[in-house]
Amino acid sequence: MVVEDDADLRGVLLRGLREEGFEATGVGSGAQLLEAFGREQPGILIVDIGLPDADGRDVLQALRAQGVQTPALFLSARDALTDRVTSFTAGGDDYVTKPFAFAELVARLHALLRRSGETGVVASGALRLDPLAHAAFIGSEKIPLTPTEFRLLAKLVSMPGQAVRRRELVQTGWPLGARVRDNTLDAYVARLRRKLAPHDSAPKIVTVHGVGYAIE
Repeated sequence: MVVEDDADLRGVLLRGLREEGFEATGVGSGAQLLEAFGREQPGILIVDIGLPDADGRDVLQALRAQGVQTPALFLSARDALTDRVTSFTAGGDDYVTKPFAFAELVARLHALLRRSGETGVVASGALRLDPLAHAAFIGSEKIPLTPTEFRLLAKLVSMPGQAVRRRELVQTGWPLGARVRDNTLDAYVARLRRKLAPHDSAPKIVTVHGVGYAIE
């Protein structure tokens, strides 16, 4: 769960996290976080310190006082030592200053999830994606995936039933600036289909002509 009052940044974070295979939701204030916690239990928190209605550290401390042990990463433009120290004192597990590299943020989230025992697993029907193992699971059966295959499948799973444009898939699967031939994406999708095909309960990757691909 992302707790960030800047709607644009919150949207960027949510889109990026979903592309990385996370199930991500977002709220814009401390009150909304406390209210949301009554309905759901996220596996990890990203909390902005400068919330419009409260200091994010105070909100986390309130949750900690209720016995909530969910890992929490503070996100803030403040880089003073006192801010970092008080964030850890309030129950924070990590601290990232703005501006930040998104790849580093994701790496820190995975580290927190490993330490807490959470998996960050994403599911689509019988298919489960585990971003830590870089694998898909059908029941207890593991389907190994390359990093690129995992990113492509996670992107499709994050938008079930929706047509994902080829450009979006290329941007998700390969680093910025990488030279990707026109048929490279098709070759990777064909590989994913071959890996999923032996499993009757696995979702199907369908071609959306003139657009891209979808998972159903």
